[in-house]
Amino acid sequence: MNKNDLITNIATKSGLTKRDVESVLNGFMDEVTEALAKGDKVQLIGFGNFETSKRAGRTGRNPQTGEPMTIAESIVPKFSAGKKLRDAIK
Repeated sequence: MNKNDLITNIATKSGLTKRDVESVLNGFMDEVTEALAKGDKVQLIGFGNFETSKRAGRTGRNPQTGEPMTIAESIVPKFSAGKKLRDAIK
């Protein structure tokens, strides 16, 4: 399912227009992005948690040459599914 499919499905189930649903979905994504950029955690009870995790630096290999290279540490987004979501997909 892509973003347009999601918007269409939500609009059909909620009775809202696609434009309204797209606006809400974009607002949701912007808020989650801003919160994660600040280092905050976003919790949606039953659905899941969005948070950031620090990935340590490490040594890797260049796939073309096979030479060792240093991969810098980074901060990456992480999603953990909530109990209701896990139970729903069993």
